Amino acid sequence: MENPSKTPNPFLKIEEIQGKGRSLIATQPLKPGQIILRDTPLLLYPASPFNNKFCSNCFRIIQCSHIPCPSCPYAFFCSANCQSKSISTSHTPWVCQSLSGMINSLHFPKLSVDQQVEALFLVAAYNLAVVSPSSFRVLLFLQGDWGGSVVSEAGVDFLHSVVGSCPNMNVGEFGFSKELTAALLAKDKVNAFGLMEPFDPDRGSGERGVRAYGIYPMASFFNHDCLPNACRFEYVDSDGDSMSNTDIVVRVLHDVPEGREICLSYFPVNFKYFERQKRLKEDYGFTCKCDRCVVEANWSDQEEEDAMDKEGEGSGEEEDEAMEEDMDDEENVNVEVEEGDQDFPHAYFFLRYMCNRENCGGTLAPLPPSDASPSTVMECNVCGNLSKSDEL
Repeated sequence: MENPSKTPNPFLKIEEIQGKGRSLIATQPLKPGQIILRDTPLLLYPASPFNNKFCSNCFRIIQCSHIPCPSCPYAFFCSANCQSKSISTSHTPWVCQSLSGMINSLHFPKLSVDQQVEALFLVAAYNLAVVSPSSFRVLLFLQGDWGGSVVSEAGVDFLHSVVGSCPNMNVGEFGFSKELTAALLAKDKVNAFGLMEPFDPDRGSGERGVRAYGIYPMASFFNHDCLPNACRFEYVDSDGDSMSNTDIVVRVLHDVPEGREICLSYFPVNFKYFERQKRLKEDYGFTCKCDRCVVEANWSDQEEEDAMDKEGEGSGEEEDEAMEEDMDDEENVNVEVEEGDQDFPHAYFFLRYMCNRENCGGTLAPLPPSDASPSTVMECNVCGNLSKSDEL
């Protein structure tokens, strides 16, 4: 099946990797800060059915008075323009009727918070099948199969009956069936990106709220690594076009050679080993065996605490120089585990690429290079702070 991206990406290609499935591979040498992907969502859906803090179309913060949907109490808009656009895209008359019928049904209050979000996704997905059949086919092409550990048959049955209460569910050429509902839930479970609420310095990085979820056609193929070589940025509250502010931008952290897999971290990189493994198993259905996890698997809790303390202490000058030389070597840009450095192989990553702002936990990436020269300014993908790389 052909690449889901509408236009070929000059930096990435989809390739099958044994044990990992379809992955994104660099098609040319990449430089620090280089933008390798700007991806527009196939669909977006809110993280809660009862929130008037964010626009139901562009998901920006509603700064002034909101404009409610005239037909249902579950959609709010930041402008008349967003309200007008949504009528033919995300909040069609069918979605409007479906939300009212579903949320007011006897089934909906019985759903957990996660199930309510999944029900909102199903409404958005079945709506996509009508407003854009080609985009819906791309959604079905993405990874995620029913029968895996991430989607239970009982959960599928229940959600299918809940969404089945929506009016006129035989929508579009794809119809409405339990098998299709199960396939959609599997795609959502392993491919959805959370568009996060603005950074709050009083809350920890793991407590940051989600304003909406999106399915992105190309970004969905990024695999996870606990020491990633790229990170994503989102600028939802930025000024500009209301249809592009929900794009995600992916930049590489350091030099990456041609042929290397590009990986993101699915959560803040300062999560401990058991936190990471639990999250990945429950949310994505796999156990991580990256270099970092192989080293940390046999650590005790105290060893892990000691390792995290080293992040703040830094390392000796000789060790820092050795690590910097290692990062400059294209064969070792992923901070490979070197003999003699088994105790804490990712110290350099924490020192160089982790934001040191309190309660942030974000990842730092250089700004895009200009005139072929790498930028010395680092941007945090959580709090947005800018810092000079020589100050880190």
